[in-house]
Order: sequence, then C-alpha cells, then structure tokens
Amino acid sequence: MEFALVDGKNFHPDCSTLVLPALSIGNVGQLSVDLLVSSTAAERVAYLDEPSVLPCVGNNAYRLVPEGDLALPLEAYDSPSNGLTFIQQRSPVVKGLMLDFAKNVADFAASIGKKHILILSSLDSGIRKRIHASSDVQIYYISSTSSEGNDEECERLGWKRLEEYSPSQRRWMYLHSLAEGNPSPELASFEDDLEDDDYCPGLPFAALFCFCKAKGLKVTCALCYCSEGDNVSDSLQLAGAACSLLGLSLEKLPGTEGGGWIIPCSWQNMYGPPPDLSIF
Repeated sequence: MEFALVDGKNFHPDCSTLVLPALSIGNVGQLSVDLLVSSTAAERVAYLDEPSVLPCVGNNAYRLVPEGDLALPLEAYDSPSNGLTFIQQRSPVVKGLMLDFAKNVADFAASIGKKHILILSSLDSGIRKRIHASSDVQIYYISSTSSEGNDEECERLGWKRLEEYSPSQRRWMYLHSLAEGNPSPELASFEDDLEDDDYCPGLPFAALFCFCKAKGLKVTCALCYCSEGDNVSDSLQLAGAACSLLGLSLEKLPGTEGGGWIIPCSWQNMYGPPPDLSIF
C-alpha cells in the first residue's frame, strides 16, 4: 500500500492507535468512523493507494469548504490531541482480494508505528443466535490480548466476547495460518462445503484481525448486530463504544464543543427525504 501525504502533513508520532472500519452490513463501521473523524476534528494527512480497493470519488465528507476538495476511497486522518489515526474506507474491496487488502493494511499500520488497531464493524442480525433483552445495542468483541480473544478492559465495559470466535474452528485456523505465512492445504478444503460457523471468519473484520495480529500488533474488533436500513443509531452506539474503550469523553472532544456528536455534512442526504406521512 502506497500513500501520498497532504501538503505540509505527516503521520503524527503521538498517534499510536489506528481506528478503521471493516465493511459489512449496514456500513455501520464506516458511519462510526465518520462520526469519530468529524467529532475529534481530525485532519486528513494522507491519501492511501491500494489496488485491491475499487476506485471512487466524491465531495469532502466533513467540510463544505473549500469547494472542490475531493474525497477518495482510502484516506487517513490524524487527531494528535487524542493520540488517534483514522482510516476511512469508502468503497469495497475487489472480490477475491480481501486477504491481500488485509495484509497490506497490517503492513502499512506497522510501518507507520501503530501499536493498537481498533476495527469497527457489524454483523447480520439474521444469523444472530441469542438476543439480549436490552434497549441498547450490545457490543461484541474479539481481542488479540489472549489466545481465546478475551480482554479484561472490554469485559469491564460490558462488552461480550464474540461466541463465534474460536481459534480451533477450521476457517479461523485457516485465516491465522495464512496470516502467519504457513497456509495448510488441508484447512483450505472447506471452501466448497461452508457451514454456519464459517460466516464470521469469512467477513472482512476477521481477515484484518488475523493479519494485524500476525504482525505483532494489539488488535481489538468492536462489533454490533444490525440489519440493512437506517443504521444511524447503530453507528452512534458503536462510535460511543469506541470512545469508551479509547478513554475519550464525547463532551471534551475538540470538534464537539460540549454539544455531542458532530454529524458529517455528507450525511444530510444519506437516506433521502423521509416518507410523506399522509400515506399512512
């Protein structure tokens, strides 16, 4: 993965934590990163060039001025006051190249001195095995701090370890072996015989987790279940969970001025106008 620095910018040495989305149902991870970038007043420091990501271009997602300032598929933002770097991904990975993308992201993160990788993503509520009686979105996690994916800090926050993460499950084993450079032909034989347990390790967050872990980085995946539709509320809660883990106070973030989340200007027409209530 190559990158081009914005004029006069560079990756700040104090930003040791990298936060990025893993694309999945509802785009909750991307929306959460949008909220965090906007509310921390993070500044764009680099454009990332990754051949496995589909090209796209649009208007600046966070500011209306200067006019003509464009957004590209992969961009990096720094918030030195919070010690954070963000990567925002605005288009999907080319089919069949997810493992290449995950490896390149892990190599890039290590090359710029990141110590902790926080991956934000979502899971399809249609495959959820258990439903917890709560009005809030339950956050699930896996962490590289233990072989079984447990983390004391995540547990303290009330998060639940993702039950579907099992290092001994065949597809998780295959991912880990690929990331460590020791692929096993025997483990690859399941591709034509997928089972329900193969769903989670087949998602982008799983590949990113395994490859970043193989680079010796601390990795945490924060996940929530959702359905397709208006996922703003899901992204608000996932972004809030990220703040809790990172020790950030929403009221003290530089972009919020004590007034809560800063909603990016690019969200204004995200779902189009609301329905005409007269039809009900």
